[in-house]
Amino acid sequence: MPSVTSQPVPIGGRALTFDDARALAAGAPAHLDSGAAARMAPSRALIDSALHRGAAVYGVNTGFGALKSVRIADADLAVLQVNLLRSHAAGAGPELEPAVVRLMLALRAHSLSLGASGVRPELVARLLELRERDILPVVPSKGSLGASGDLIPLAHLALVVIGEGEARHAGRVAPAAEHLRDAGLAPLILAAKEGLALINGTQAATAVGMLALAEGFEVLRAAHAACALSVEAMRGSPKPFDPRVHALRPHAGQIASAAAVLRLLQGSGIVASHADCDRVQDPYSFRCAPQVAGASLEAAWFARERLVTEVNSVTDNPLCLTAGAAGASPPEIVSAGNFHGQPVAQALDFLAIGMAEVGSIAERRTYLLLESAKSGRPPVLATNPGLESGLMIVQYLQAALVAENKALAHPASVDSIPSSAGQEDHVSLAMHAAMKALALVRNVRRVVAAELLCAAQGVESLRPARSSAALESLHAGIRALVPPLTGDRRLDQDLDRLDSWIASAAAADAAGVAPF
Repeated sequence: MPSVTSQPVPIGGRALTFDDARALAAGAPAHLDSGAAARMAPSRALIDSALHRGAAVYGVNTGFGALKSVRIADADLAVLQVNLLRSHAAGAGPELEPAVVRLMLALRAHSLSLGASGVRPELVARLLELRERDILPVVPSKGSLGASGDLIPLAHLALVVIGEGEARHAGRVAPAAEHLRDAGLAPLILAAKEGLALINGTQAATAVGMLALAEGFEVLRAAHAACALSVEAMRGSPKPFDPRVHALRPHAGQIASAAAVLRLLQGSGIVASHADCDRVQDPYSFRCAPQVAGASLEAAWFARERLVTEVNSVTDNPLCLTAGAAGASPPEIVSAGNFHGQPVAQALDFLAIGMAEVGSIAERRTYLLLESAKSGRPPVLATNPGLESGLMIVQYLQAALVAENKALAHPASVDSIPSSAGQEDHVSLAMHAAMKALALVRNVRRVVAAELLCAAQGVESLRPARSSAALESLHAGIRALVPPLTGDRRLDQDLDRLDSWIASAAAADAAGVAPF
């Protein structure tokens, strides 16, 4: 992700924005809003009142899931919360990367501090302190069903709060108790409901999804730059990007996409050099680029709206409905289903489908650049075709990644599998959608890096003709990282550098592509 501001982000106050989430993932500091404690007090009082009356409250003095009818003695309420975290820490797979865990801590703190979860301010403060001290829980990536919350990953996150599980600090994984001791922090003793509140939420899928979305927007920006550079290398027409065309089919994404590419082509000497050529129409991957990329842009915009809403939601169960939380009168503890991740899952499935098409059409343009009969450029853009394979295999890599993306784009949100003796009989698989979307976005980033590599080589074969100022700046940026291909060499390292360049936002910035 690009670097972001390090201004502290307020937790539990104003609504968080997409940029806030990006900043939190990148390590920006966070602080508990001054009004959060007062906002949280009524819901905690509601829990304490219910316990004082002896009322049965799910997860507070009952068992969980299929064990909901088992009443727990008052003397065992603290043990119940600890047992919940221990029993639910059953994850598998590679650990979530630090950016995701940082964001999970912040988002869980934010949701709990909105005043409908019945927890104490000190619990929220501890989550934020772990971030501040860079004590990041080790959270396995597999195990969430995306309903009843991201139970397994959040349980691993929550164990560190009570001094159990493992954590990563300064790159070193050790028992959480050791890292807490070194930081001068004592394990937190949970009050009634707080263990359940820590794990009943969508913050694992939301955090992974936010990372996928943030990286996806940088890929989209770079993809428009790569498209424009390919148009130049192909000596394609700028006419399909004419705003009059898109005014006749006014999808907002299509209009924005066409405008972004047309701006990059304006003032191009290469365009001027073939203004009177006899080519009537370019292939679809050039001529229909705004229609395809525009649809993908709208998928990303939709996902952004959904995820920002989720970031600012209370996804706990049961909910403590007080006057401060939801205008409830009288105050009431209500079991409901805000933990169900379907809104997140569907949005991220849509994002994945849209991003898959960005990669698919980029691969087609690259294929045409390497096909001399179509492009008029040297075969496979090699200096000595035949003796040299040039950039031939770069397109093979693209094709392999595009093929993989077809599987990754298969929606997770249409699936479900019952759990907990049928009590949890429909789940969202939001975490599956999030992990697939993140992997797919990173595949597409490599596909776009390959298009940039080939388009830059193609433009050089047209010298001394010059492109527009924006595309010459983009070309110079590519050449600062990757030298021209003058003979066969390994290409993975070239692609690594361009991939990182896209991820840092520098590729789009070099061409002046504005954020979408």
